[in-house]
Order: sequence, then C-alpha cells, then structure tokens
Amino acid sequence: MENWTRSAKVTYKRWRNPEPGDEGDFVGHTDEDQATDNEICTIASAKVDSGSRESANSSGNNKTAGTFTVDDALEVIGFGVFQWKISFVTGLAWVGDSMEMMILSILGPELHCDWSLPSYQVALITSVVFIGMGFSSLIWGNVADKYGRKVGLVMSMCWALYYGLLSAFSPVYGWLLALRGFVGFGIGGTPQSVTLYSEFLPVRARGMSIMLMAVFWVLGTVSEVLLALWVMPTLGWRWLLGLSAIPVGIFVSFCFWLPESPRFDVLSGRREKAIATLTRIARENGKELPQGTLIEYKQNERGQYKDLFSQQYWKITLLLWFIWFSFAFSYFGIVLLTTELFQTESCRMAQGSSIEPRCSLECKYLTSADYKDLLWTTLAEFPGLLIILFAVDYLGRKKSMAICFFMFSLCILPLYACIGRIGQTIFIFIARAFISGGYQVVFVYTPEVFPTEIRALGMGTCSAFARVGALITPFVAQVLLRTSMYLTLSVYCGCSLLAALASIFLPIETLGRSLQESSLDSDR
Repeated sequence: MENWTRSAKVTYKRWRNPEPGDEGDFVGHTDEDQATDNEICTIASAKVDSGSRESANSSGNNKTAGTFTVDDALEVIGFGVFQWKISFVTGLAWVGDSMEMMILSILGPELHCDWSLPSYQVALITSVVFIGMGFSSLIWGNVADKYGRKVGLVMSMCWALYYGLLSAFSPVYGWLLALRGFVGFGIGGTPQSVTLYSEFLPVRARGMSIMLMAVFWVLGTVSEVLLALWVMPTLGWRWLLGLSAIPVGIFVSFCFWLPESPRFDVLSGRREKAIATLTRIARENGKELPQGTLIEYKQNERGQYKDLFSQQYWKITLLLWFIWFSFAFSYFGIVLLTTELFQTESCRMAQGSSIEPRCSLECKYLTSADYKDLLWTTLAEFPGLLIILFAVDYLGRKKSMAICFFMFSLCILPLYACIGRIGQTIFIFIARAFISGGYQVVFVYTPEVFPTEIRALGMGTCSAFARVGALITPFVAQVLLRTSMYLTLSVYCGCSLLAALASIFLPIETLGRSLQESSLDSDR
C-alpha cells in the first residue's frame, strides 16, 4: 500500500486567476506543492462544478477517490498469464542477442585459419559489431522514448535479422566486416525489450522477473555453443551465422502480439489506448481494473539528453555509464579469454613468453574438447543467475552489483599462475558466474532508477557505454594477451574493482521502489 499511496499522489495546475471560492477545490499534499505555480501532471477527465460544494466536501480526506495510476492497475492485476507470455516473446530477443554475441568467440579462431587473418583483424570482427551497437543504442533509445518501446524494439530486431542472414553469404573479409557491423547496429536495440517488459510488471515481481529474463540470455549462449559443436565440424561458419539468426526470426513473427507500454501511452496523452492495454492484461490474468479514472501525465517533450544530467540524475547517469562499461568489458573479456586460453599453453603464458604463432599461417582450430570446455564455462551463467536471483531482492541492487564485481576480480587472480587446464576451467567458470549474474542486476536497476520520460534513453545511453567496453575488450583479450598475460589480467581486475566502488556510491537503492513516471516523482 505504501507504493500505491506514493504513485497516486495528486499534483495540479494552479490557476493564477481562480474563480472566487474555487481555490480550495484541489490541494496538494504539502505546502511546497501548494507553492508551485505549474505542475506537469493533471488528473485526466476530472471535472469539478464550482457550485457543487457538497460533492467536493463529501470526499473527506480521500482527495484521490475515483482515480488510479498505471502502477495501481498493475498492482491489482498482478503477475499472471499475460506477463508469462510477454516474458517469452521479449525473451526471444535476448536469445537472439546472446547467440550473436557468443558467436564472436567462436568465429574468430575459425576465420583466423580459413582466411589467414592476423590477430588484429580477428579482433576487429568483434569490435565492429560493438561499434554498430554503440552508435545504435543511442538511436534506438531515442526512438523508443519518442515513438514507442514496441516501435524501437521491432525495428531493431528486423534490422538485425536481415543483416544477420546476409552476413552468412559474405564473400570476403571486407564484406563480412561491414555486414557484421550492421548486425551490431540492429542488436543495439535489444535492451529496449527490458524497458518494454519492465513497464508491464508490478513492483513486487519486477526484480525477480527481469532477472528471470536473464535465463533467455543464458539459453542463447548455451544454444550457440551446442550449435557450433554440431555445425562447425561439418557445415562450417556460414551455416552457423545463418542458423544463429533463427531466434530473432521467431521474435519478429510474434511481434504483432506485443502491445505498447501503457506507461508510454499515458505519458504520450493516449489515455484510451493505455486503458485498452490494461483491460487486455486484466482480462488475460482473470482480474479487473480498479474503479475510477486513470491519471494522465502530460508532457510536451520526451527523451531529452539534458534530462540525464539534471540535478537528480547526473551522478546516477555517470556512475551507471561506468558500471555498464565495466560489466560489458569484463563479461565479453572473459568470454573471449576462454577460447584464447584454451588454444594456448597457460604455463608458457604465465612465464611471460610471447604466444604469437611463429608463422603467420600457423593456426589452431577449436577442437571438440575446446567446445566442451567452452560449454562448461558457459553453463556457469546458470548458477550465477540463481545466486543473484535471490540476492537482488535481499541484499539490494547496489550491494549485489558490488559483490559480483569483487568476486570476479578475486577469481581472475589464480589465472596469473600455472594452474593447468582443469584449474583454468574452474576459475573461469566461477568468474563468469559472478560477472554474468551481476550483468543482469544492472539490467534490473537501470529501468527502475530512471523515470518513464527518459527510461528508454537512459537504457540506450547506458547500453552504448556497455558497447564501448565490449568494443575495447577484444584488443585486450585477443591482442594484448599475446604480449603479456599479466597485464591483460591486471586490466580486468582493476576495472572490476573500480566498478565495485562505483556500485556502492550509487545514490539510490531501487529495491521496493515503484517506477517513476516523471522526474518530479523522484522526490515523492
């Protein structure tokens, strides 16, 4: 009920020349509210007859009788059949995203041998994907805030599907580089699925539900390794690229079912459409909407970059940008390091010798044993997810992120020594469990901390910084590693420890906090 009361708070537009006696009809909750000349929110369809004093007075202390917010409606409707359906549909986007990301660690060694590519060109194949994602994350976030969450998500997935299939037919290195960059441009819109999904969830179920979305990411990474184990020895990397686009294709075929976010519709002034969506959700869940009128939040402009640096959000924005950068840098770093370490002799690396092949044409394909070890380290994301699934609602979002960063750094330390293949696999397994679990926590925290008016833009800019981290990490995990393993591991440890501190210094803990509709709600 605490969240209901907060989200149902009435604000008003104070008229400068009221009719005599009318100034007492609407009052704010505090003196500060009453001193404000113009608030951005009004109650939609609320009509007051200045001659009907008895009606106004009969409401007593309940000034908000007969009205409800989107939060109120979702709390009454609860988590049900509709949320399970939208979990599956938006989850398909995550399966497609994770498969396109996981393929990068498999594609590199294969192309190094097939096309006799030097290490920097192999790293560039990975980096160009993240360059595309970095640029498009800002664009898709802006599209989602201005034209709708569904519009931005569906457009980005259609783009990724088209170029993902096309890249399988790349004749030469240059074509592959360009087409994979376009795939990255489309995949950059995937985080908007979290924005859309989070806006259909009640407060109590939000943290757990968004974390469960991470199951789809893990399913995608595991599926990609299994697909590679089956396809690569016989059919080759072109078939792997084509088959990896299937989940995105399934999502596109189901996207007609997706509704637009009712929060976005309310903020855009489309109250009737929001009510229709809420009615549909209630019907599928076997519930009824609250009685009364839906509160409408009116806003002239949405998705303004300057709002990210307002007094309430500038510190959050900067800290989250670094945290997202560090998670992507560390997560994709350990993914790429896994195949690189499995291809080399760890003891020779630990002794500081160069691991660049003696002949530029010398190469080593990934073997079945390599794929199986890669599968084991990928499966680490399941226990990591289970641990964080409970920690995120007990320890809170900030502490969970900090612990994950710290444990990742701790598990990297043994890799400095000559610990053999089994020891390597175990510590990479644990490190990946924590960094993948923590990566999902930031996906919970970010849409919770930003208000609806800049939520998609906040997710988009954070995702862009994550892509910058992912863009840089191939040159550390695949290029710098060939010069010094000590320096490579030190970079990952140092970055993770700094990110742990950044997580602690975040000014807001969002555990149990309702989603804010506008920046003014942050003080409520």
